[in-house]
Amino acid sequence: MELADFERLLGVWSKPVKNEVEKGAIRKFADAIGDPNPLYHDEERAAQSRFGRLVAPPTFSRTFDYGVIPGLEMPTEGLIHGEMFYTYYKPILAGDVLYASFALTDAKERAGKLGRMILLVFTYKVENEAGELVQEAKSTVIYRPEGGGAQ
Repeated sequence: MELADFERLLGVWSKPVKNEVEKGAIRKFADAIGDPNPLYHDEERAAQSRFGRLVAPPTFSRTFDYGVIPGLEMPTEGLIHGEMFYTYYKPILAGDVLYASFALTDAKERAGKLGRMILLVFTYKVENEAGELVQEAKSTVIYRPEGGGAQ
């Protein structure tokens, strides 16, 4: 794929996908990242907190289904994860029903030490059933058209 293939999709959002936050998924995610915080594991402790129920760790939203950007077929080779930034507006809690979507919001070509690369910026958003923003994220993916992965 070339830069122009990505540029034609700038600003195109995926259809929001319904994600139901389950207690077990929160616990498994917290275990996977090695975080023993009782608010992620212990329902009794979480019930006594200001949240009233289990809280999801900050990056839990990466497990959500964000759908598909129509027309975007990401290559399977030559991709490198660049960086990720989150903005939090509300906590994600067990029992929440949230809607997640994403868009390609920037694409630039650069020359690097290992050759040509395309920097792709994706913006993710998570909203609650009232349409309020719960979380936003931006992720940069580096695509090396020649297929060279991390060396």
